[in-house]
Amino acid sequence: MKTVLITGCSTGIGRALSISLCRHGFNVWATARNPESIADLKQSGIKTAVLDVTDSQQVDALVDNILATDGRIDMLINNAGYGAMGAIAETPIAEIERQFTTNTFAPVYLIQRVIPSMRKQGSGTLINIGSVSGILTSPFSGIYCASKAALHTLSEALRIELAPFGIDVITVQPGAIQSSFGKTATRELENILPENSLYQSIEETLRRRAGASQERPTTAEAFSEKLVSILLRKKKPAIIRIGRGSFVMPFIRQWLPQPLLQRLLSRLFNLNKVS
Repeated sequence: MKTVLITGCSTGIGRALSISLCRHGFNVWATARNPESIADLKQSGIKTAVLDVTDSQQVDALVDNILATDGRIDMLINNAGYGAMGAIAETPIAEIERQFTTNTFAPVYLIQRVIPSMRKQGSGTLINIGSVSGILTSPFSGIYCASKAALHTLSEALRIELAPFGIDVITVQPGAIQSSFGKTATRELENILPENSLYQSIEETLRRRAGASQERPTTAEAFSEKLVSILLRKKKPAIIRIGRGSFVMPFIRQWLPQPLLQRLLSRLFNLNKVS
């Protein structure tokens, strides 16, 4: 059995992936910050562990434990992350740093920790869960979009750098997938939205953007089954897009002239009503 380590398995994509991969014969290590949120996965034969991806000591201890227990890590799925919504001009720097630490820096650290063992065994697959939001930037989600765009770019470089060692790097760019993402983003927005916001007149638009990913989303189960079916292929694509909007948004970004796209987004998010 191939051993796979997945981060962010409490809900949504991570949880569904752990179940799907286990069902297909993988030796799965599912992780989350809250152990209670993944405790029931043990009943399916999934190994669980506490992991805050921003805690390097926890990462080190877990990787060492997996290697000591199973002898190898064949696949790493960097799924843990969250979305910080709000206007860039009003978001505290500490919140911006937190966003990049979780969505960008933590995946890179995990990759650095598993590369030596993958290099030794001569094979491995690194899967970074990005987002189509990292391709088409929208107002009031610029920080999140930037963190995912950075992850996409890092994945491209890693793909080339690690190819000589038999290590594959795959970037997954989901569209709207059913999860707790919108609920978390809305809660975080309320914490950072200033009382006298520059966008006070369209605050409802900001809240709507925070929950936009949960408007008619693809189920996490359908997403995971599709992704696993692709990962089981002998030849895998470097970029995988699954879910509502995962093809439309990149198409719009590539083919719509920038001035027109800017005007459309401005109207969509009511920025033409701000003075």
